[in-house]
Amino acid sequence: MNNSRMSEIILIANGDLRLSANRVCWEAQQQTEEAVTAAIRREGASVRRGHPFDPAKGHGFIDSQSHGLRVFRQIPADAPIVVVEAVWQYSQHILGGLVAHKGPILTVANWSGQWPGLVGMLNLNGSLTKAGVPYSTLWSTDFTDDFFLSGLRGWLRGARIVHDRSHVRALNSFRRIPANALGIGVDQARLLKHDKAILGVFDEGCMGMYNAIVPDELLFPAGVCKERLSQSALYAAMLQVDDDEAAAVRAWLENKGMKFVTGPVHETDLTDAQIAQQCRMYIAAVRIAADYGCEAIGIQYQQGLKDLCAASDLVEGLLNNVDRPPVRAAGSDQILFEGKALVHFNEVDECAGLDGLITNRVWTALGFDPETTLHDVRYGEPYGDEYVWVFLISGAVPPKHLVGEYAGADSVRQPPMYFPNGGGTLRGISKPGELVWSRIYVEGGALKADIGRAKAISLPAEETKRRWQATTVQWPIMHAVLYGVTRDQLMGKHQSNHIQVAYAPDAAGANLALAAKAAMFRELGIGVAVCGDNHGLD
Repeated sequence: MNNSRMSEIILIANGDLRLSANRVCWEAQQQTEEAVTAAIRREGASVRRGHPFDPAKGHGFIDSQSHGLRVFRQIPADAPIVVVEAVWQYSQHILGGLVAHKGPILTVANWSGQWPGLVGMLNLNGSLTKAGVPYSTLWSTDFTDDFFLSGLRGWLRGARIVHDRSHVRALNSFRRIPANALGIGVDQARLLKHDKAILGVFDEGCMGMYNAIVPDELLFPAGVCKERLSQSALYAAMLQVDDDEAAAVRAWLENKGMKFVTGPVHETDLTDAQIAQQCRMYIAAVRIAADYGCEAIGIQYQQGLKDLCAASDLVEGLLNNVDRPPVRAAGSDQILFEGKALVHFNEVDECAGLDGLITNRVWTALGFDPETTLHDVRYGEPYGDEYVWVFLISGAVPPKHLVGEYAGADSVRQPPMYFPNGGGTLRGISKPGELVWSRIYVEGGALKADIGRAKAISLPAEETKRRWQATTVQWPIMHAVLYGVTRDQLMGKHQSNHIQVAYAPDAAGANLALAAKAAMFRELGIGVAVCGDNHGLD
C-alpha cells in the first residue's frame, strides 16, 4: 500500500452509443457524479472532469470509441481515474484508453434500478478482468455509507480495494459430488468434445461487451466452434418468409394465451407490422441455424438491425422454449428442431451461449425442463428477511420460466429510446422455484465459471409493480434470492452484467443439476468456483 494521498482525481463518464439514450439518462448521471465528487472532496482530494458536457448533444458522456481515445490523449498516463456510471455504457468506448493507462482505476456505480448503471459497471469490470487491467470497484445508494467511504479512503491512499470472497470455493475442494452427477457431467463433456457443437454468431460483439466475446482458441478444447453469420443474411432470410407463415406464428402464440399490446403509431406503439417482422425473424433464424448446423445462436441486433427492423426480443424468448411455434424447412414439411429448444444467447453473449449449450445438455440428460436464459443483474433491495434481486433481461425470457407460461406472458413495445423500429418483448413474472445460476467468463487467458444456487420467489403484486416501475417495465422480471451470497459479495466477484439461470423441479434436483453442470465445466477445462451454500456439496 502506498501511503501517499492522491491529490487530483480525473472523473470520466462512459455512455451509450445511442444519442436518445444518452440524453434521457443524463440527469441521473449528473446527480451521481455530483454525489461521488462531493464524497471525494470531503476526503481531501480534488476532482477534475476528463471531458466536457456537450451542449449540442445534450449530454456529457463519452459516446464512441474514437471519442474515448481522444479523451485519453489528454489524461496523464499515471493519473488516478474514477469511472462513474449511472447508465448502460459501451465498454469499448474507454477500454482502449484504460488498457494503456498506468494510474489507478476505480469504477463506481449508483445503487439504483432507474437506469442500468450497475449493469454497465459490471460489464466494464468483466471487460477489464478479461483484458488483464487492474482496477478497484465500489457502489452505493447515496455515497455516504461506511462501505463506500471506507473503500474510497483506502483507494485514495493507494490501496487496491479487495472485496469479501468468503462465499467462494473451488470445486476441487468438495468431496461430496454425487457419483451420478459426476457421471452425467463427465459423460456430457466427453460427448461434446468428441462430437463438437457450433455456436452461430450473428455479428460478433454487442454494445461494447468485450467480456462477452470468447476467443476461438478457448472454445476449441471444449469442443465448440463458432459459425460467424451476418445479420444482413438474417434480414435477407426474413424477406423470404411469406405472410401466411408469419401470421401462423402469431396465431399459434395467441392460441396459447399470449397477449400482444398493440397500437397504431409506429414510433411509440407495438404495431401489427412490427409483430409480423418479428415472426419472420423467428422463422428465418431457425432455418439459418438448421442450415449451418448450429446448436445455439446469438443475435447482436442492437446495432445494425435496430435501424432496419423490429427488435429480436420476441424471437429470443421463443427460441429458448421447447414448446414454441413449429418452423418447417423452406419448401418442406420437415419441422426443424422439433421438440427441442434452440438455445439463444441474447446480445450475442458468447459466454452465455456456451453456458446455455452446457445447461441444455445437462438438464436434458437429467430429464429436467432445459429452458435457460440470461438476465441482467439490475439491482436489489431487502424484502422482509431476505435480500431480493431484480433480475431483468432486456426483452424476453422463455415462457416456461413465467407464471402461467404463455398465458402469463404479454408482448409490449420496446422503449423508443433504445429501439426506434419497435418490436415486442416477451414479458412476464418469473415463477417461484429452485434455480441454478452461473456465469462463464474469461480471466487470465482462460475460461472460468462461477456457479451457485438460488430461488425465484413471488412478491405481492404492488411490490412487483413498484420494482418494475423503478426499472424498465417493458421487460420480464425475476425476483431472485441467492443462497449464501450477499449483495456486496456478488457485486465484488461477478464478472459480467449477465447471469445465467435455469429451473429445477425441486431443491434436490437443483443440487444434482448444479453438481452435474459443475462437473461438466471441469471436464471441459473450465475453472469452476462454487459460490454460496444450499448446493449439497458440503
